Amino acid sequence: MPSAPPDGLPVPEDGSLPASALAEFAGASRPFGFYVHVPYCASRCGYCDFNTYTATELGGSASQGSYADDAIAEIRLARRLLGDADRPVETVFFGGGTPTLLPAADLARILGAIRDEFGLAAGAEVTTEANPESVDPAYLDTLLAGGFNRLSFGMQSAREHVLRVLDRRHTPGRPERCVAEARAAGFEHVNLDLIYGTPGESDDDWRASLDAVLGAGPDHVSAYALIVEDGTRLAGRVRRGELPMPDDDVLADRYLMADEAFEAAGLGWYEVSNWATDAAARCRHNELYWTGADWWGAGPGAHSHVGGVRWWNVRHPAAYAKRLAAGSSPGQGRELLGAEDRRVERILLELRLVEGVPRSLLTEVGRKAADRAVGDGLLVRDAGDRVVLTLRGRLLADAVVRDLVD
Repeated sequence: MPSAPPDGLPVPEDGSLPASALAEFAGASRPFGFYVHVPYCASRCGYCDFNTYTATELGGSASQGSYADDAIAEIRLARRLLGDADRPVETVFFGGGTPTLLPAADLARILGAIRDEFGLAAGAEVTTEANPESVDPAYLDTLLAGGFNRLSFGMQSAREHVLRVLDRRHTPGRPERCVAEARAAGFEHVNLDLIYGTPGESDDDWRASLDAVLGAGPDHVSAYALIVEDGTRLAGRVRRGELPMPDDDVLADRYLMADEAFEAAGLGWYEVSNWATDAAARCRHNELYWTGADWWGAGPGAHSHVGGVRWWNVRHPAAYAKRLAAGSSPGQGRELLGAEDRRVERILLELRLVEGVPRSLLTEVGRKAADRAVGDGLLVRDAGDRVVLTLRGRLLADAVVRDLVD
């Protein structure tokens, strides 16, 4: 099963937030978003450690059919807890799991509850993730009519044997057709997700995946190195010697291949693992996470952050539904972030962005480390006295950021 979050501090039964967090939320100018976690999957991918459940794992203890009502109950709870602060929602993201296992009308109904309780800002970005085999043109038409304007399809690879290792069920070529169907329906913004470094994937396989993505014409691409997470079926296969562990040098080469191909096609990087055709095509919801803004996460296991308080919900859909039915918060644990916690998190996350981080955010030790990284070709210092990762620095981003926060 997926790894568990930390215990944290207890969440009050009613979910109430500290007065300081509510005051900061009410007066903040930064964006406010909603994440809706839909924890259902038709089957579990071997590499996945997200909080997801198949019908077999759920048994009779929770119902997909009633999930929309549960999520709406939490949205209404959020409105009560956040008070009268006028913060229209600027981004909504449905993730999972596979949100599109639910009827499109259910997703639209959940979005409608967010609109009714909080309001949507003009030009709000509304995204859902989708499995390529779980949508068709009629489903996409319903989503668009319901207020969605961005789609993210899990492609991972164009090669069937690579998909088999990942336990992905979709047919090669289907994600590309999904992009065409989304464009025909009227969606302006479409993302394709890729994974590189799967055991058995060759350079030619990866090039074929890159060619397939670029041929489909999305305005956004995410490409992630395969991580072997403890407790997953993939980790068990690696441990038993059935599959090799991904090689770091191979992962670096694949990243360079991707960056070169995307840049040549007009997709520029704006976060280490994300490329977009222009600023309008960026995933604004993810930028909200990366810049420490406020968001409410609804659903089993979802995480939230409001005014320096971070909390997470109970993980099982049955426990989640039971708490909401009783009028209680589904929150399981939380932590209060101090000024130093928030400074460090800004460095950890913002350094991954093309805008980098201001040197003023660094301690004296961190500034010296940044200067060394500039000398080593891992960072550049721009005219605004910010430090930004170079291409080589992106390959070593985790090590660079560790030095900056010391």
